[in-house]
Amino acid sequence: MTEVLSRRAVNRATLARQFLLERTARPVPEVVAHLVGLQAQTPHTWYTGLWSRIAGFRPADAADPLVDRTLVRIAVMRSTIHLVTAPDALALRPLVQPVLDRDLFRNYTHGPDMRGLDVDAVVAAGRALLAEKPRTNKELGALLHEQWPDRSPSALAYAIRCLVPLVQVPPRGVWGRSGSIAHTSVEVWLGESVTDRPSVDDMVLRYLAAFGPATVKDVQTWSGLTKLREVVERLPLVRLRDEDGQELFDLPDAPRPAEDTPAPVRYLYDFDNLLLSHADRRRVVTPDVKARDYDPHGPVPQFFLVDGVTAGDWRVERTKEVATLELRPFHRLSTADEVEREGSALLEFLAPDVPKHDIRVLY
Repeated sequence: MTEVLSRRAVNRATLARQFLLERTARPVPEVVAHLVGLQAQTPHTWYTGLWSRIAGFRPADAADPLVDRTLVRIAVMRSTIHLVTAPDALALRPLVQPVLDRDLFRNYTHGPDMRGLDVDAVVAAGRALLAEKPRTNKELGALLHEQWPDRSPSALAYAIRCLVPLVQVPPRGVWGRSGSIAHTSVEVWLGESVTDRPSVDDMVLRYLAAFGPATVKDVQTWSGLTKLREVVERLPLVRLRDEDGQELFDLPDAPRPAEDTPAPVRYLYDFDNLLLSHADRRRVVTPDVKARDYDPHGPVPQFFLVDGVTAGDWRVERTKEVATLELRPFHRLSTADEVEREGSALLEFLAPDVPKHDIRVLY
């Protein structure tokens, strides 16, 4: 008989693999590799994701590997910028190229500019310009527009973004620093080309190790790829079911803690992959999130977890004198002390240079 996992049991399994039941002591590159990257289109919010997962994490633990090219920020899963290890930048990008092709050629804004365009010539020209030095999209688009004046500069730059594996170069993304959004190719940055033998099987197995147990739709939502059932079916996986009868797949030896395993308070960042990597997000996301009716065009909310699920959102406001953690719980908190204790530690991490810290709870 197929084992049935309650939603709470599925939650605990995923939290364990995300290092959110217990912080890990592993080094940052190893954690990033296990998580198959962190979504990181914002310059710095993803540092909080590492802080919530790694014991004693310091910003330099991620910033230094970003500068020395052990870690890179590159568009991979779902055509979004992720922080990944250098080997994963080379291995994952060719696997998700169909996602970026779809993003470009079906794009309402830029897709029409691709019709009748010698795309190979544009790619060759873009690569040559990026080999000279890292360039912003505006600069790259303007230079390409000189050769293709009948196409929009933004569309030409977007074609390079989708068809060439681009690394967003430091100081962009380095903690405590800022810089223009400049890119170069992964070949120039790492001195290697993307692999010509990418393994989708390996990618699926690694997804389950970090996000499982999961359905086929979950894997597809995370990666942006389609038609993965055949891949999942051929892998040596165990089959389970959730309490709604959905078929789940998992690694045979992956941790699946008991559903009554305690889950500590954790603070997530705005684009935390825990919230974005399943078709059915109910394992973590409560109906309260939809009920809040967040502005889809406004700032992306940052949530905190209580008992493993979304319990409210948070933000930090700071001046030179005081940094304030503002909490907006969905309901009265039975664990308010733990929420504030973890919040105080978060403030120490985010604002160590501000003399006064405060926590404000808004029901």
